This record gives sequence, C-alpha cells and structure tokens, in this order.
Amino acid sequence: MDYLPLFFDLRAAPCLVVGGGDIAARKAQLLCKAQARVTLVSPALSATAQKLVDADTVVWIEAVFLSEHLKGQRLVIAATDKREVNQQVYDAAKLVNIPINVADCPELCDFILPSILDRSPILVAVSSGGKSPILARQLRARLETLIPPSYGRLATLVGNYRDKVKAVLPTVDLRRRFWDGVLQGSVAEQIHAGRDGLAQATLDKALANTTAETLQHGEVYLVGAGPGAPELLTFKALRLMQQADVVFYDRLVSPAILDLVRKEADQVYVGKQRDWHSVRQEGINQLLVEHAQAGMRVLRLKGGDPFIFGRGGEEIETLAAKGIPFQVVPGITAASGCASYAGIPLTHRDHAQSCTFVTGQLKEGELDLNWSMLVQPRQTIVVYMGLAGLSVLSAQLQAHGLTGNTPAALIQQGTTEQQKVWVSTIAELPAIAEQEQPVAPTLVVIGSVVALHDSLAWFQAG
Repeated sequence: MDYLPLFFDLRAAPCLVVGGGDIAARKAQLLCKAQARVTLVSPALSATAQKLVDADTVVWIEAVFLSEHLKGQRLVIAATDKREVNQQVYDAAKLVNIPINVADCPELCDFILPSILDRSPILVAVSSGGKSPILARQLRARLETLIPPSYGRLATLVGNYRDKVKAVLPTVDLRRRFWDGVLQGSVAEQIHAGRDGLAQATLDKALANTTAETLQHGEVYLVGAGPGAPELLTFKALRLMQQADVVFYDRLVSPAILDLVRKEADQVYVGKQRDWHSVRQEGINQLLVEHAQAGMRVLRLKGGDPFIFGRGGEEIETLAAKGIPFQVVPGITAASGCASYAGIPLTHRDHAQSCTFVTGQLKEGELDLNWSMLVQPRQTIVVYMGLAGLSVLSAQLQAHGLTGNTPAALIQQGTTEQQKVWVSTIAELPAIAEQEQPVAPTLVVIGSVVALHDSLAWFQAG
C-alpha cells in the first residue's frame, strides 16, 4: 500500500490554494465542500475562480506566493501553471511541516485527492496513487451504480440510534451483531424504497426485542472458496466472510481470498496435504463445535466446494449432532472452474454426454476406483488430487480398456495467475508430470474434450 487512506476533518480549518486558474478553482471548491476556510493566492484569477471570490466562498490574496502565506494553514495545494512556483510552494510547506499537494505532480505530494463518491455521511474515495486519475474516476462511476443515494439516509438513521443501541447492548461484539442483522434486513430495504418512517419503526421494534442473550448464539458457516480466483466467490460467501469472528481455513484457500475476510477475525490454519495434517479431521470438527458453543460466528473456509471431496458432510454431521446451527455455501468446484479456465468443456455434444468426478488419492499405494465404470465411451473423467497416483491411474485405465492415446490434461493451480496446462495423452501424461514437476493443487481431465483446449483456451495466466 503506497498511501494510507485517511478522511481529514477540515471543518473551519484554514487551507491555502496557490493558483488562480480553473484547476485551482476546482481544488478550492472541493475544500469548501469539506467546510474548510479557503484562501486563494494568485496575481490573477480565471473567470471560474473569480466567481468563487464574488460569492464570498473563498478569500483572495492578490499576490505572488510568499512563504508567509503558509502561516496558520492546515494544508496547502499548489495548482499554478508554473512548475517553479509549485516547487517553491512545496519546499516552503515541507520546511514548516504543512501537508502539501501539488496538482498533477505525485512526486511533490504528501497526500492525494481521490475521486470521491459522496453519499454523505457515507464517503467512498478511490485513488490510483496518482498513476491514473481517469481510471480512478471510472471506478468511482461504477460504484455510483452500486451505492444508491439512499445509503446516506441509512447511515444517518444508524447514527441517530448509536447511543440507544449502546445503552441496550454493552459490548462492541453484541452491537456489531445487531447492526449486521439490521443492515441486511428489512430496515435497509425500507430505506432504499423511500419508506423512512417505516424503517425507523422497524428499527425501534428490533431494538426492543433484542437483548444480549438473544444475540449470543454461535453459528458455523461452511463456505466454499472456489478454485482459487477471488472473483469466483459467491456474494453470500463474501457476506458471511465479513461476519465471522474466527476462520478455520484449508491449504487451498489463497491469500487473496483470506484478505477478503473480516480484518478483526482470528484466522486459524487447519490445512491438510498428502502425508501431513496440521489438524486431523476429528480435531477440526471439535474446533468448530467448541467455538460455536462459545457464542462465536465460525467460518469454515474450504477450497472448491465443501461437498465435493471437501469432507463438508462430515463436519456438518458433527454440528447437527450437537444442535449447532450452520449454513452451507456452495463454491465453484475445481472441476468446473479449472476446466473452464483451461478451455476444456467437461461435456460437449460431439465429445461427451457424461462426466465423472473421482479422487486420485492413493491408499497404501493403490487406487480403489471402479475402473469399468470409468472406462466408458463419450465420458469425461475428472480426477481430483491425482498427481501422486498419476502413473497408477494411467496404467489402470489402460489395463481396463482405455486407449493410451486418449487425450488428457494436467492443470496446475487453475483459475489463478499460476495456472499451467499440460495437454497430452493418458499414456504420456505421467512422464510429463515427472519432467515438469507441477505444483499442487492439480487436476487431471481425461477424455476427447481435452482436444478442444488448443482452440478454446482463453485464459492467459501471468
């Protein structure tokens, strides 16, 4: 992070803008909108700047800049068309430790003026760190469509009730739980519909029916994090990730996805990989129970989909037996996500009318699979966790009738910037894996649909 985003209270604060052109006028207008007391210093003014002076919005000092003009100022913006003057303002401000922004010159800026979405009291600021102000404005324009003006009224309503809620709910955690429910329920919907009076009545009723005891119940969210790319998370997954008090996450959950979890939540790694378990499955089940019974909202974050080779069923069986409430949020499973990003449709009218998912984990050096069921015409086989047993898989499929020249693909870390795809045949794929040494997680796809990769591959990693 190159800059720390801050919201600066400038109400009634003296601020200086050096320059008299249209750019200086825009900077002055922005400071005035933040209720600052603005002074313009310039030998002359543009028509836009003159209007601000005539309206008594700003004070004009008709002069060239002198360091004395900085006395008593909270911050300063230099926006002249002369680089030497801007440099002079910058040097003078640095000597007296006044924050300085030089327009269109990021290297001479202590702070950056972002592109602002104003839904007061909600403010959203977007900055490119001075690299591309136009891009920042375009991103703000997208946010305009996602955050309607009614959010300002909703924030005002919440602000009016903060003290009332604090009197009823003594801890920060209880208040957070209360507001999480309110802001995702009917109160928010009524505000967005313009029914502010009904929203206030609904909030009054919710507060009257809420006690510390009603909020202090634990719950477990079993959430599929998808195959790796954060953009493939569901909306519900993101919402629950932002509510959690503690997160138990697997090896296949990427750092980019963990960054989307609520910052205050404790994060506990419970990942498993071949021949090594940080916490055994029984221990994970018990951790979920213990934390939920302690009144916490527990996020169990698993790569892919929790019900497809994710042992999610075992975990919720334990929760159900203990009477602990839970939710399950499906994720895009690796077969779907990785095959899509590799340009390999799992079914295709000309190639495959069925698709089978199997796990390739070895048990005492053997794969216990229904080989005759797998070796069927016009069928795609997707093998999860198949890297270690790839040579056994290849040999057994061929021994049970699959031709050695059947197309096969090995996909490394699909949907991410580290994705690599090796396409060959089922007979040759083990040798390719031995040579290339792919990095887990990997997925194996077998069937004639793999031949479509060359023409349909669309995702370019890196």
